Amino acid sequence: MTINRAAHKSTRYYIDEFHLLLKEEQTAAYSVEIWKRFRKWGGIPTGITQNIKDLLASREIENIFENSDFIYMLNQAAGDRQILAKQLNISPHQLSYVTNSGEGEGLIFYGSTIIPFKDKFDKSLRLYKLMTTKPSEMENGQKMG
Repeated sequence: MTINRAAHKSTRYYIDEFHLLLKEEQTAAYSVEIWKRFRKWGGIPTGITQNIKDLLASREIENIFENSDFIYMLNQAAGDRQILAKQLNISPHQLSYVTNSGEGEGLIFYGSTIIPFKDKFDKSLRLYKLMTTKPSEMENGQKMG
């Protein structure tokens, strides 16, 4: 991050199962600090989780939401949808895009704008074969890291 900042380059920082870092007070506080600092220094932190309830159980998540310009949301469980509708002010119509939605369907939050999307990616393309994370569709037994 420091090297890229000095070179005026952005750094992407991906945190899978992000809710695990927010479980403990010390790692939650550190995560919020990193989130704020990375954004300030031109970084792009990305928290990934499957169940938003786990994420929203942390007191620190409001700080992270307040310091996030972009949220990409796919199909959500009923309990998670209700929490998100309240937290992010999602209308019932917009909520339909994350209710029993198919692959590649959801909502994008960009600043104060909410954009529904349906991305039907052509599975016959080489790019699809390179990007898929479905074990049954991966070529030559490649593993995602």
